[in-house]
Amino acid sequence: MTQATLNEVSLAEEPSPVPGVSRNVFVLSLVSFAADVSSEMLYPVLPIFLTTTLGAPVSLVGMIEGIAEGTAGTSKVASGWLSDRLPRRLPLVMAGYGLSALGKLLLAVAFVWPQALLARFCDRLGKGTRTAPRDALIADSSVAGARGRAFGFHRGLDTVGAVVGPLLGLALVASLGEGRLRLVFLLAVLPALLSVVLVRLARERVRAPTPQSGERMHIDLTGAPAGYWLFLGVSFLFAFGNSSDAFLLLRAQDLGLGLAAVVLAYAVYNATYALLSFPAGVVADRLGPRPVLAGGFLVFGAVYLGFTAAKGGAAVWPLFAAYGVVMALTDGVGRAVVSDLAPADRKGTFLGLYHTVLGMTAVVASVLAGVLWDQVGPAAPFALGAATGLGAALLLGASSIPIGRRDLTTA
Repeated sequence: MTQATLNEVSLAEEPSPVPGVSRNVFVLSLVSFAADVSSEMLYPVLPIFLTTTLGAPVSLVGMIEGIAEGTAGTSKVASGWLSDRLPRRLPLVMAGYGLSALGKLLLAVAFVWPQALLARFCDRLGKGTRTAPRDALIADSSVAGARGRAFGFHRGLDTVGAVVGPLLGLALVASLGEGRLRLVFLLAVLPALLSVVLVRLARERVRAPTPQSGERMHIDLTGAPAGYWLFLGVSFLFAFGNSSDAFLLLRAQDLGLGLAAVVLAYAVYNATYALLSFPAGVVADRLGPRPVLAGGFLVFGAVYLGFTAAKGGAAVWPLFAAYGVVMALTDGVGRAVVSDLAPADRKGTFLGLYHTVLGMTAVVASVLAGVLWDQVGPAAPFALGAATGLGAALLLGASSIPIGRRDLTTA
C-alpha cells in the first residue's frame, strides 16, 4: 500500500488475521511478542544472577530494579510528548526496541553490579522510549469504543512472549548449566533484534508536526477530564504497593522453590495473563472499565495477602496464576482508559504521563520493598501491596467520576 493510499484509509480499518483487530495492532503485537521473548528469557533468573553470581544483596536488587523501572517511567512522558510533536511516531518506537537489544548485550558481559545497573538502565530506557509512542499508535489504529479489545490483544500476544521466553530460558539453563547464564543472556539478544526488524512492518499516517514556537514548547497537560486524573491517582496508589516482580520470584525461592520451579511458576503467571487479556478487554468495552479494573485491584490485594501468609512452596502456584488474572484485568484495560480520556492531539503525552507516574512510583515501591525484605522480613513487602491493592479497589469503586464511555452514556 502506498503512502498516498494509506493517508486515505483509516489505520483502524486495515484488516488483519484477527477479526476486530487492525493490521497495525497485529504487527505491533508481534513486535512486542518478540521483544518479550527476549526480556523474559532473562527476567526470572535475573534476581538470582544478581544475588548469586554478582553477589548483590536483595536491597541492592530492589535499587537496581527500581532505578531501571524509574528510567523507563521518566522517559515515557518525554517520548510521548515528542511523538505528538513529530510527524511520525515509528522512529521513536524503533529506537526504543534497538536500545533494549543493546541492554541485553551489555547484561551478558556484566561482571559487577554497576555494569548490570547500566545494562538495565539501557534496556529500560529503550522501553521508556518506545512505550508511549507505540501505545498512541495502537490507539490511532483502533476504533474508539473498541480500544479495550485492541490493547487486550496486544498485551495478550506480548505476554505469550512472556510464556515462551522463560520456558526457552529454562531449557537453555538446563542444557548449558546454571554457571553459563551469560550465554543465555547473549542468546536473548536474537529475539530482541527480531523485534527491531518486525517493527518496520508497521505503517503510520504522516501527521502535520505540532508548531515549534510559543507556548506549545512545554508539555501541555491541560484539557483532560476529571476521570483521567482520578484514574491516575488510583493507579498511583495501586503501584505504590506493586513492587518489581523480582520480589515475587525471590519470594517463591524463599518459600522453597528451586530455579526451575521458579521459572515454571513465572510461566504459569504469564500464561494466565496472556489467555485472559483479550477477553478482559472485550468485557471492558462492553460493560465499562470500572468493574474490570476494580476487580483486578481487589484480586491483587488478595494475591499479595496470600504471599504474606504463605508458609510453603505449594502456595506459589495458585498465587502466581491469580497474579496473571490481576495483570489481565488491569494492564491493557488501563491503557485503553487513558487512550479514551486523553485529548485527541496529545495521546502520546497523556499515555506517557500515565506510564511515568507508574514508573516513578515503581522506584519507590521497589526500593522500599528491598528495605522491608531485609529489615522486617520477606513477607513485609507483600503486606504493603495487599493494603494498597485493596485501597485502590475501594477508591475506584466508590467514585462516581466517569472513566469510560459507558460511564458517560449511563450517567
